[in-house]
Amino acid sequence: MLVLTRRANQSIMIGHDIVVTVLEVRGDQVRLGIRAPRSVDVHREEVFATLQQANKAAATSPRDLAALEGSAPDAPSAETSATQSGESQQH
Repeated sequence: MLVLTRRANQSIMIGHDIVVTVLEVRGDQVRLGIRAPRSVDVHREEVFATLQQANKAAATSPRDLAALEGSAPDAPSAETSATQSGESQQH
């Protein structure tokens, strides 16, 4: 980890197009301004972790979860549902 000391109104560069500026230091809080291209996502660490968890949950289907748990999904197949409701019987 790179550790830098900066005062209010001083900046650091990340790459060629990201600028982090110390706006204010008040007690144990530091306000930062971040200038970055729109193509770069900027999040607080705890928000980023929450987004990652939500993305993993959304990418995992119930069938994938059942396979990971070693069991088949509980939902009946379309054929079983149709037979149970009487739709597949001839009238």
